[in-house]
Amino acid sequence: MKVCVIGTGYVGLVVGTCLAEMGNDVICIDNNEAKLNDLKRGIVPIYEPGLDELIKVNVSENRLFFSSDLKTAVEKSEICFIAVGTPQGEDGSADLKYVYQVAESIGESINGYKVIVDKSTVPV
Repeated sequence: MKVCVIGTGYVGLVVGTCLAEMGNDVICIDNNEAKLNDLKRGIVPIYEPGLDELIKVNVSENRLFFSSDLKTAVEKSEICFIAVGTPQGEDGSADLKYVYQVAESIGESINGYKVIVDKSTVPV
């Protein structure tokens, strides 16, 4: 299956890597080019036991890719995971602006049927 995961933080990077380990073709998207360059070189920005090795294996087996090109990733994918941050607002509520921005970008890029999964922390 072809999957894109938008956001390479704790949730997105682990989800994307595990989906690749299960045999899926995964494109992890982020807008932080420095982080993407590090990931492409095998430098993992978070600590999760075994994650660095899983990333290395799946990149070398061409199942895991890193990019900032959301449009192309959405077009090539059957499933899109939104895994962006939801920082706490001043009133304690989840700030959903990044979720909404990504959802809008996905909507602008859709070229056919897609399953969209929100893996971010959002209120019911």
